[in-house]
Amino acid sequence: MNKKTKLTKLVLSLAMLGLMSGTAVAEELSGTLAKIKDSGVIVVGHRESSIPFSYYNEKQEVVGYSQDYSNLIVDAVKKELNMPDLKVKYLPVTSKTRIQLLNNHTYDFECGSTTNNLERQKVVDFSDTIFIVGTRFLVKADSNINSINDLKGKNVVTTAGTTSEVRLNQINNRDGLKIRIIAPTDHGNAFKSLETGRASAFLMDDALLAGERSRAINPAEWKIIGEPLSYESYGCMLRKGDTQFKQLIDKTIANAQTSGKALESYNRWFTQPVPPSGVNLELEISPKMVELFANPNDKALD
Repeated sequence: MNKKTKLTKLVLSLAMLGLMSGTAVAEELSGTLAKIKDSGVIVVGHRESSIPFSYYNEKQEVVGYSQDYSNLIVDAVKKELNMPDLKVKYLPVTSKTRIQLLNNHTYDFECGSTTNNLERQKVVDFSDTIFIVGTRFLVKADSNINSINDLKGKNVVTTAGTTSEVRLNQINNRDGLKIRIIAPTDHGNAFKSLETGRASAFLMDDALLAGERSRAINPAEWKIIGEPLSYESYGCMLRKGDTQFKQLIDKTIANAQTSGKALESYNRWFTQPVPPSGVNLELEISPKMVELFANPNDKALD
């Protein structure tokens, strides 16, 4: 066998090895990444009115702090699968529908304002934390309401299907406050109940309350009050046991947080005017968030 023949065989062998290696990589895909690769489509869940996390702007585009993470994850999936032209579809979800629609494979992941807690971990998985909130009340600025004890026997609104609804029911029953709870399906309608006087207070995550206040005709008429009833961590939600997809998502989030990209996103959405009304939410970053960005993790806070 001459040198030329040997070289030709070596090149062919390496080429075949490359093809086999590529096939092996494709076969190693599992869960959501395999689904996306096969279908050529990634379906992204999002919220419609969770200002400033995930909502529609005046052009009906999905924008927000959580959506910034979502966009980074989509880009990471495109790179991982070598599919730069991957088709991206967006699906609006609510607090009540988001888990069911995820688990029946209607969409692939969601970054919005979804709390990572131990109860939900029984049926879904969560990424590294993207935000830490305190659960508080929004009330009229000229009211005499300063804590939950001032709401005894009054109407309080909170969004259905949220951890805030669960927490309010627990405290109401435990302490015999006789609060009448109103629970519409989204944050926008919950705030309308407060604006129209149907409720004396709106219980929700403080950052979301700041977002709803920013949409008011006169934001100065409303104030966020009280010590947090709880602290909660938001994570992007994905199907349970999807280790391969979770690793990709966690790596993407951790890179954004340790590189400073996540801080830029935070400042854009919480310390500067945001659409659609151009109001500044004026929420300086908390020590808990600073610690999170320095040490990304997926811990639930309950």
